[in-house]
Amino acid sequence: MLGQGPVLRAHERFTAVVRGQGKVEGMDRERARQVTRLLPLKPVWFHILLALREEAAHGFAIRSRVEERTEGGIRLWPVTLYGSIRQMVEEGLIEALEGDADPDDDGRRRYYALTPFGREVLLAEADRMEALVRAARAVRIAGGP
Repeated sequence: MLGQGPVLRAHERFTAVVRGQGKVEGMDRERARQVTRLLPLKPVWFHILLALREEAAHGFAIRSRVEERTEGGIRLWPVTLYGSIRQMVEEGLIEALEGDADPDDDGRRRYYALTPFGREVLLAEADRMEALVRAARAVRIAGGP
């Protein structure tokens, strides 16, 4: 069950802060509210954030990373990809980088990077999904095969 155990997971801490019942180090109530209002994330957004977790990338590279990570299970067509990128920039989850990220690259490519806020949301969403899996497993274990 959520909330049991010595350490609350990140999503539980965010929710507790929003309710005025807890504290996340370095995060005030308003910041926690901003994080939780985006949860649950759209699956495409989650995969884009994962693709940008390690380094900045342009749209085609993001698309390739997502397809590789999901073994072709998620294919980001241009309308979906760039529409999502636009919305995620507006929400402050990612940012367009100024200047050339790669001097040998096509100058028309725009690179995107994960923001600190985007990283917080990604971690909170991963913890939220982990809690769902734990709950599902607990029910399966308690209820039999």
